[in-house]
Amino acid sequence: MKLLPLDNPEILELVAGWLAQKENHQWLDFGNGRQVVTPTLLKIMAQRPTHFMRAYTSDRDETPIGICGLNSVDLNFKSATLWGAQGDKVFRNRGLGTLAASKVLTLGFRDLGLETINTWVVDGNPSLRLIQRLNFRPIGRQRQCHFIDGQAYDRLLFDLLASEHESSEGDRRPGGQRAPRQAVRGKHEELRVAGEPHIGSDSRGGPATAEAGAQRDARQG
Repeated sequence: MKLLPLDNPEILELVAGWLAQKENHQWLDFGNGRQVVTPTLLKIMAQRPTHFMRAYTSDRDETPIGICGLNSVDLNFKSATLWGAQGDKVFRNRGLGTLAASKVLTLGFRDLGLETINTWVVDGNPSLRLIQRLNFRPIGRQRQCHFIDGQAYDRLLFDLLASEHESSEGDRRPGGQRAPRQAVRGKHEELRVAGEPHIGSDSRGGPATAEAGAQRDARQG
């Protein structure tokens, strides 16, 4: 598996196409009621230090199959918000969304120096299983705040501390020490998959809170 930056028109169009699908965007929130993002807005988000987004591939080849990222990245308060969406549904229920999210969490904690990462899931979204597998802890419930087809749903709130994150094999030095901080803006980050179990993984949903400034830039562009 590899993590690919959103750095060319083809991948921006592909990811925007995934996020335009109702089965994906109905679970998301990009701020001010925006649930669908354009390639232009994605490009702006990808260039901002408050966002860290990566398309992820399968373990077969370098074709992107999903998106996972951190929004509201705050290096001062060492926090961010995790979100993601499955693109190619052929690879659903193979554990790849969980693996990609785990790797993004590792990059956030290890390379960005974050201490806490939060997320939320709409009540009833199957991706709750993914959040639980990643060891997120429940911290509350925001009631009747997310609407799908006119019906109100609760959002279930979670967070995870750096000390609670169980990194995938190869993310830490022997003895449990953190690897030295590295740049995370390279061409790709290669991820080794060793014995990946066929566990359920539906990475639809999770929060995405793009700031209003990015939206204004997109409209002006």
